[in-house]
Amino acid sequence: MKAIYFDMDGTIANFYGVPNWLEYLIASDTTPYEVAQPLVNMNRLARLLNRLRAQGYHIGIVSWTSKSGTDEFNEATKIAKLKWLDRHLHSVTWDEIKIVPYGFPKQKAVRYASEGILFDDEAPNRNNWTGTAYDVENILEILKGLI
Repeated sequence: MKAIYFDMDGTIANFYGVPNWLEYLIASDTTPYEVAQPLVNMNRLARLLNRLRAQGYHIGIVSWTSKSGTDEFNEATKIAKLKWLDRHLHSVTWDEIKIVPYGFPKQKAVRYASEGILFDDEAPNRNNWTGTAYDVENILEILKGLI
């Protein structure tokens, strides 16, 4: 199965660009997940993902909750991330969305890691991925090349 997965924070969402993001997390406040601006042109990304999905690609998200979050905060984080996706990529039909505890191996969280492409800003996640992994540079160009 051809598959494409995206991390969110630092990959498609400018989470780390939110002022005082760490203080929000320490206070168990989901604001950074809610207000993060997109890091790529969402209209172009949505069009490319919809075309790729029509060509048979499995499209997914694999993202972590907060590093030190409680179960309650992690659930609130998951809800905030799902709302962010709906707000910014509403037209995309996701085949799989996995928002898992911080540190959980992303390649074990999804169905098609070995056949899949991962876009992730963190090198350890890319290095541990069993398929092909890319940094966040040139996401749109790489996807365009798959069509």
